[in-house]
Amino acid sequence: MDTLTIAGKTFQSRLFVGTGKYRSFPEMARCHAASGAEVVTVAVRRVNLTDRSKESLLDYIDRDKFFLLPNTAACYTADEAVRTARLGREVGLSNWVKLEVIGDQKTLFPDNHGLVEATRILVKEGFVVLPYTNDDLVNARRLIDAGAAAVMPAGAPIGSGLGIQNITNLRIMREMITEVPLIVDAGVGTASDAAIAMELGYEGVLMNTAIAEADDAEQMATAMKLAVQAGRHAFLAGRMPRKLYASASSPMAGVVR
Repeated sequence: MDTLTIAGKTFQSRLFVGTGKYRSFPEMARCHAASGAEVVTVAVRRVNLTDRSKESLLDYIDRDKFFLLPNTAACYTADEAVRTARLGREVGLSNWVKLEVIGDQKTLFPDNHGLVEATRILVKEGFVVLPYTNDDLVNARRLIDAGAAAVMPAGAPIGSGLGIQNITNLRIMREMITEVPLIVDAGVGTASDAAIAMELGYEGVLMNTAIAEADDAEQMATAMKLAVQAGRHAFLAGRMPRKLYASASSPMAGVVR
């Protein structure tokens, strides 16, 4: 079977989903089920981890069915991100972390220097680190050298829904990096965007807003599941060559005139 393996752990689904912006926790749970995803990412700093008497989004995630991937969203320094990852592990979420070190508040672009620094620290402490980064090949290699188990470049700004804006850079990164899985993270707006990411040869796609803010979130979750599957199949199949001029689908060779 065509599976995805990261740090020795194997997944059947290549779609990773988030937990923010849903209209309700029950809707979130239905969308997770419809997506077919196995990995759900959760912002450590936005989860109620201490007062068990209050409702938490964790109450709506069946950990027998979904693998939790804590993330360090809203962290603006390497130190903040490291402390947040440690907190997630201490409260029993996971020793995996989707690492975010944000460098700009408006664009939410990553702080590449801080990201590499935090990756190096957390890997030494036994974390499985999946850093959110930009489409910079050189920085991606630095993250791999620091011990990242996967690299997660953005297709477009977080939550923008613009779709894959940087196909050339993502193609270069895909061609040049083979050591670890590459997962498009951020920017997907609809199913065709997810399919494009997969057709580029990326091992997976992580999304949140595209599903949560759709008019029918549950139906969009289903669409994303199918799009990721279709894009993966298309990549494995290998597309036909592009041609400038027409080519008859029914060749004339052998036709009686």
